[in-house]
Order: sequence, then structure tokens, then C-alpha cells
Amino acid sequence: MSEAPLVQLQGVSLSFGDRLVLDQINLSVMPRDRLVILGQSGGGKSTMLRLILGILKPSSGEVLYKHLRVNHLSRSKLNLLRTRIGMVYQYSALISSLTVRGNLALPVEELGRKSRAEIDKEIEEKLAVVGMSGTEDKMPSELSGGMRKRVSLARALMLDPELVLFDEPSAGLDPVISSVIDELIIDLSERTNTTSIIVTHEMDSAFRIATRMAMLFQGRVIEEGGPEKFRTSDNPVVRQFVTGGISGPITEGLEHATHS
Repeated sequence: MSEAPLVQLQGVSLSFGDRLVLDQINLSVMPRDRLVILGQSGGGKSTMLRLILGILKPSSGEVLYKHLRVNHLSRSKLNLLRTRIGMVYQYSALISSLTVRGNLALPVEELGRKSRAEIDKEIEEKLAVVGMSGTEDKMPSELSGGMRKRVSLARALMLDPELVLFDEPSAGLDPVISSVIDELIIDLSERTNTTSIIVTHEMDSAFRIATRMAMLFQGRVIEEGGPEKFRTSDNPVVRQFVTGGISGPITEGLEHATHS
């Protein structure tokens, strides 16, 4: 019997007022996928992550996590679901007044299931996984951007999630550190069998990380498949986005908008 999807978006549309952000999205994420969602800034990529977390509800359609209908869950069931999902935010989103230890302990303490000694052991293990051992007592302000990103990843792993969401993991990092973060995402997913959804517009990272890709354009998924399909795509929008070309349907749309 074939494996069931971990996450599904079925006919999902989302509007903010008169603005249609997502238009009839159908997308399945299989266990152990590293699905990279591509698209322009402001095109709805991060919005999809918020729908999966249940922070936003679709205007129409269904968001499924296994058999659970995310957009119909009660507050308590939604909080329980979120313990299965780790989130790595674009700019790390560490609490500046807490040490690294304090930041990592927070999600576990909120559940109240583990002793201080158990939490400390878990923090030590997760920091070791991301190559940040010995930083427990440092403040976020003492860390570089890449180090903060690693700590943010360690925090996302504290509840041993089966799904990790990454919102622009390479944002604000230099190319070398970006590559290090990419390799960390790949290594973690392979070592722990977690599923990852990665939102990015960095093509080098996308091709390095992805087992599957989906591209959003004007609120719709216009291409979906393996990295090779994207490399050789004859869809003019995908081709322009992948190559970073100046002329093509993406910039035609922008030119039309500026002249209208």
C-alpha cells in the first residue's frame, strides 16, 4: 500500500479583503519530502506555512495534516498538533532577553511534561546536532546571523517534530553560511526522517536542498516535481525565475503594472 501524504492542501484559496493571495492550491507533501516552495516575494509562500500551522484559515478548501482537518481544529487540538511541527523563522525570531538555553527550553516548558534535568539534556543534544555545543549561556546578541539560525533550528527540533517548516532559511546570510545551513537541513532530514517544507527564492539553495519543488505564481501552483523537472522546464515563468532572466512573463507583468 502506498504511503499517505503527511500534509495536503485541497482546493485552498485565501483572500485578504479584495486581494486573492492563493487561488485553488492543490499540493501534497509526502513523508520525508524536502519540498521547496518557490516564488516571488509577497507571492503567498510564507502564507502557505501559516495555513499549515493553523495560524491562518483558508477562505475555501481544506488543509489536512494526516487525517486532521487543520482549519477545523479547536484551539487545544491545534496546540497539540503544533507540538509535531517545528518552525524556523526567517530572521530566527529568538527572544533577545533569554539565553540560548532559555530560548530552547521555552517550547518544552510550556508543555510541562519534562523535568529541568531532562530539558537540559535535550538542549545539549539539540545544540550538538546543529554544531552549537557550549553556547547555552550566550545571549542572541552575542551570536552571528548564521549561529542564530542554527539555534533557531535547534529550538524547532526540541519537541522532536515530524515536520519542520523553514521560512527563507538563507535570508540575510552570506553564500558560505547559506550552504552550511542547506547542508544542515539535508543532514537533519536524512538522519531523523523528518519532513521539511522550505520557502525560498534562493535558487542555489533550492536545488541543493529539494527532493521536490513547487512554484507559486499569481496565487497558483504552476509547476511541481523534482529538481530536474525545474532545471529543464519549458514553462516560461519557471524558466525566467530559475535563470534570473531580465525579460519574460514575470517582468512583463511588473512592467504592465507600473504602466497601468
